[in-house]
Amino acid sequence: SNGTHHSGAVQSDPQLFEAQFEELVTELTEQDLTDSVLADALNRLREVLHYNTPGGKRNRGLSVIGSLRELVPPTELTQDAVRRALLVGWCIELLQAFFLVADDIMDASVTRRGQPCWYKRERVGLDAINDSFLLEGSIYRLLRRHCRAQPYYVHLLELFTETSFQTELGQALDLMTAPPGQIDLNRFTMERYKAIVKYKTAFYSFYLPVAAAMYMAGIDSEEEHNNAKHILLEMGEFFQIQDDYLDCYGDPAVTGKIGTDIQDNKCGWLVVTALGVMTPVQRAELESCYGRHDSVEKVKALYNTLQMPTLYHQYEDHSYQRLQKLIARHAQNLPHAVFLNFAKKIYKRNK
Repeated sequence: SNGTHHSGAVQSDPQLFEAQFEELVTELTEQDLTDSVLADALNRLREVLHYNTPGGKRNRGLSVIGSLRELVPPTELTQDAVRRALLVGWCIELLQAFFLVADDIMDASVTRRGQPCWYKRERVGLDAINDSFLLEGSIYRLLRRHCRAQPYYVHLLELFTETSFQTELGQALDLMTAPPGQIDLNRFTMERYKAIVKYKTAFYSFYLPVAAAMYMAGIDSEEEHNNAKHILLEMGEFFQIQDDYLDCYGDPAVTGKIGTDIQDNKCGWLVVTALGVMTPVQRAELESCYGRHDSVEKVKALYNTLQMPTLYHQYEDHSYQRLQKLIARHAQNLPHAVFLNFAKKIYKRNK
């Protein structure tokens, strides 16, 4: 297909995925809207796509084809089906880019994936709001163009719109729980924390790619999707807790990012768990230090006193065992490898 295979060399999924990106950019910026008066806007779209979509670990996008390969026997998986799975993977990466561009404005973040946030770029500023809309709109143009004739088309549309809304509700909870400059640790409960994680991260990062692959494989029974959702939301919760842990204890040389949760007054797993095991005196100290740039080391010292790394590693082991049980119970009709491939990537990772 159009020169991506040289001399019959078989390309890996990540290579095929990579190669597809430029085709999608061309398609979105050159082939669809040929009205010449839109040239400047389409050049802007190209720049927005290039700056915000690639980069990152690509786990979400690649897990569509990864899951589809577990769900469909290799002999039944056509080259077109593979290309569509890669495309839907890019749609998930676009959804992520749409959220991240907007989140960085709301959080007043400075860097993302080792470069300045898009809105921080010279001459971008709050125009980035519209750029995030362009990223979202690109998803539906691509799905329409490539999947419109497929029996799962409406399922995919509903999956993307539903997941977007769930993520937006999660972001609303997050924004309400830790408004900048208002530190109120009473809002930081485990129940609220888990709700934010489930809606803001777990749905789009874990359920979305596997559910998309299931629909593409012709699996549309609500029961199977609920079974998968059960397992994947649990994984998503662990993934975020691990992310929160690495924010404080990860090595920036490995993770590629410098943690800021403490000074950002984030409702993270460490602070929520610490609140449950500390004395009133320690709580008073935390009240005076959390959410401040000058007291990060004091908060970390308190975490160490409370043995947070030990509590985290206990949690990690328990979570892994619980996940194995969930897979045994809920994945009777689904290949366990779909879930185990994810689990291998995230348990014991350090970035």
